[in-house]
Amino acid sequence: MLRWLRVMSHPDGGVAFFNDFALGIAPEVKELAAHAQTVGVDAPDEPLSDIEVLRNSGYIRLQTECAVVIADVAEIGPDYLPGHAHADTLSFELSLHGRRVLVNGGTSTYEANAERILQRGTAMHNTVQVDGVDSSEVSGSYRVARRARPLDVTWGRKGASLWIEAAHDGYRRLRGAVTHRRHWTLDDSALSIADARTGQFDSAVAAFRFAPGLEPSSNGDVAVPDGSDLRWCSQGGSNVTVNSSTWHPRFGVSEPCALVLIPFGMHDLQTTITWSRVQEICKTFLLSRFGNC
Repeated sequence: MLRWLRVMSHPDGGVAFFNDFALGIAPEVKELAAHAQTVGVDAPDEPLSDIEVLRNSGYIRLQTECAVVIADVAEIGPDYLPGHAHADTLSFELSLHGRRVLVNGGTSTYEANAERILQRGTAMHNTVQVDGVDSSEVSGSYRVARRARPLDVTWGRKGASLWIEAAHDGYRRLRGAVTHRRHWTLDDSALSIADARTGQFDSAVAAFRFAPGLEPSSNGDVAVPDGSDLRWCSQGGSNVTVNSSTWHPRFGVSEPCALVLIPFGMHDLQTTITWSRVQEICKTFLLSRFGNC
């Protein structure tokens, strides 16, 4: 259990935001590990691998020298108890240099109100929403009707890159029988997210929620407090917008953040986050891989 928590945690020591999770409710991993020692339980402290797969729960962690990606390729929860589930299939979170960069929306309330339904919905997570509906039918405080199921989950290495691929069937219930497929590729300079969809739909939008303090612009620049270089780039999208949104890291807390929304155009979508502490290295990398995107 302690090792599972380490895999699901960001470098800042907090667990990733999938389904109902909020900081400040339970002790952090380091506190639990310290307590385990006092009661004679060995806390695993060996370094995590660059690919960690939690097969039974359905999460995969990719890690390079400066980046951590935690991806949800899981069932939304056990069928007999889905009450704490969010419609977050194929969402993910990203940390760079020990700091959270892309975050899911979080949980601030269990009250049966509009805010609770909003926070459980697909639009509050770093994934794709089709025709304005949730990938799993969440309602009320704890109810779920039809549920997305992961499909074709694979992962591996290709040269210096780590990758995950998966799909889900949550939108097959729609008239156009849509399947969303996502491929993540991570190396030490970039994270690439390729989104494909089959079937017919009126609209599909990929959402990327930046942690508070990070200010993405529509031209691809991201203002970072410490001056680190961070950029995003998208191909295949149309009418990209940067909206004001919120993040809910604790119960009763709502923090302002920025949300990049990328609607699908006629083609599949490719979104890339690049980083470097040297502007010229990042620029050269972008030009060599994607041209002037």
